[in-house]
Amino acid sequence: MADTNDRKLLDDAPPSEAEPEGVRLILVVDDSRAQRFTLRKILERLGYDVVEAENGQDALELADRHPVDLVISDWMMPGMNGIELCEAFRTLDRENYGYFILLTSKSERTDVQTAFEAGADDFLTKPIDAHELGARLNAGDRIIRMERDLGQKNALLTGLVTEMQKLSDALDRDLEEARALQQSLVPQRFFRLGRAEVSLLLRPAGKVGGDLVGVIPISDTRIGVYSIDVSGHGIASALMTARIAGLLSGASPDRNLALEYGKGGELKMRDPTRICAALNRHLIEEMEAEHYLTAMIADCDLDTGRVRMAQAGHPPSIVMSATGETRFVGDGGMPVGLLPDATYDTMEIQLQPGDRLFLFSDGLDECRGAAGGFLESDGLAELLSQSQSLKGEEFFEALVWDVYRFAGGTALDDDVSGAMFDYLAEARDK
Repeated sequence: MADTNDRKLLDDAPPSEAEPEGVRLILVVDDSRAQRFTLRKILERLGYDVVEAENGQDALELADRHPVDLVISDWMMPGMNGIELCEAFRTLDRENYGYFILLTSKSERTDVQTAFEAGADDFLTKPIDAHELGARLNAGDRIIRMERDLGQKNALLTGLVTEMQKLSDALDRDLEEARALQQSLVPQRFFRLGRAEVSLLLRPAGKVGGDLVGVIPISDTRIGVYSIDVSGHGIASALMTARIAGLLSGASPDRNLALEYGKGGELKMRDPTRICAALNRHLIEEMEAEHYLTAMIADCDLDTGRVRMAQAGHPPSIVMSATGETRFVGDGGMPVGLLPDATYDTMEIQLQPGDRLFLFSDGLDECRGAAGGFLESDGLAELLSQSQSLKGEEFFEALVWDVYRFAGGTALDDDVSGAMFDYLAEARDK
């Protein structure tokens, strides 16, 4: 068994350093006291610390309690022999790998195979040659250092992965809160205003997105409807949509750049082209952001069905008649936030009772199909016609389902949003 000095030596072993340490402590196992003495002297001259055990069971207990780096064990011993010790040593719960050398007078190929199958790393034949022993120990030292260096790097990598996971979890929580806040920018998804029903769709491709839709109530006979798409995706775009929503959500001109007072002091909506120009100035002069946006803004007269619109790089809107016929409104225009002197044109359409006006972002018509190609405006118009009998949320659920099916059931690459204006034959109660 290990003596008191050996135990003190083991207990006083310093903790591992930043640089991986090689073989320092060697356990010699042999039932021959003379053989152990000879090996100890050779190993100590080579600069190693040495502890001894006279049998396999004592050696196993020592190796289980203390950080033995390398074991040199005789093969033939009473009780637990070297092969059995090696097999048991490999089952110990160790922090680092332990190198195992068997001493034997056996040299048959089957004996060597047995030693390696038991978990031995190397073997030496008796009688021991000091130079050969030193060479074998150097090989073991290299392996130990490499294993410990790899262990340190793995530990560092594990720590980094853990920290990254914590950051990812925190980011996910923040994004979930941001998603809820962004959805709150459109708290009401259905409006009934006199002869109009307006339904809104807002579904970001990720946690948050850059689309925005909304309604600007003016009076019992006048409303504004808009669809906006900020360039890019993710947090930066979402922050931009929040700022744009703030510019269009107030109930008075000093808080909403889409509103102004008329000559008689009445509240009215600015011409859509002026709204686009005001947004353009705000993005360039005040926000100084790298993002731009596209927009379709409509001023809807509920008494006459007349709609004045401005298009700023947004997809053309679609008008669906009560009979199922469709037509497109708009041919492009300059996006908002690119050029300080950008100008915008007014479009005017006349809706008939039963007509439906659909404003949408390019996440719909530029949806990539599973078979290749894009949905495009004609494909979108066909999907709209298929669900024309549906209203409000049911209409959008059917539309989104059809778009997902066109994409092959995969997640969409872009945000999806839309504003649907139904011009009714007669006014309904709010």
